[in-house]
Amino acid sequence: MDGSTKLVIFSIVMLFGSYLAGSIPLFISFSEEKLQLVSVLGAGLLVGTALSVIIPEGMETLNMAYSEKHHGHGEDRKDHDNPVPHLIGVSLVLGFIFMLVVDQIAVSKSRDIESGGAGRKGNVSWTATLGLVVHAAADGVALGAAATTNQTDVEMIVFLAIMLHKAPASFGLVTYLLHEGLERSRIRRHLLIFALAAPVMAIVTFLLLTLHGRENLDTFSATGIAMLFSAGTFLYVATVHVLPEVTNIGHSHGEQAGGFSKAELAMLVIGAVLPLLLTVGHHH
Repeated sequence: MDGSTKLVIFSIVMLFGSYLAGSIPLFISFSEEKLQLVSVLGAGLLVGTALSVIIPEGMETLNMAYSEKHHGHGEDRKDHDNPVPHLIGVSLVLGFIFMLVVDQIAVSKSRDIESGGAGRKGNVSWTATLGLVVHAAADGVALGAAATTNQTDVEMIVFLAIMLHKAPASFGLVTYLLHEGLERSRIRRHLLIFALAAPVMAIVTFLLLTLHGRENLDTFSATGIAMLFSAGTFLYVATVHVLPEVTNIGHSHGEQAGGFSKAELAMLVIGAVLPLLLTVGHHH
């Protein structure tokens, strides 16, 4: 099965999975504690996937493009001229900053709308949805870039991390919109837009990266940069978004607010270590 077929299958599963997960609060109420455990596992997976799968894969892809380029021109490899380490840092930081800026815009918009009075509830919900849609689109970039590497295990781990993060996110979005008092037909519209963001962006990224041919050196470079950029967004979403939200919610089971319960800490560690275990013995 080639990369494009796998990507289409992953995208369809992601679309339906996100939509179904988000539809659950419309039918049954879920305990906050269980939802938190899934959120923490998702955050752990994002961190583990970014650090042990996406960053090494992106670095390897960039190094491959650089060394091929120099061998192709019959040059000796000049290590002091190697731009790859610099590119790695720049791509990661840009991904992190991109998410930071998007978040701050969403937060300030929400604040402006809320101060404008209760009659603008619809705008608040659109701001919340838009913030999540941009996050989901960045997830799509990671999956689309992973698909161009033709490494099935890399694709699977990235897909798993995204799904386990997207399910609680779509669940949380719908719970928030219900709390905001939106009618169910509009909630479903918001949910559909959120569910579509990552699959559409994954396919667009894949098509853009493979436009010049899969073996093209520019494609390798672009894939590496796209993966490292999305690793930066993964790290932002996990460390600045999900984990602080979880730790700031007071625990009803007598634990002190502002820290993890034992179960949450275990879930976080499992999530972070899982991608590492899945890539053991992975050879290029």
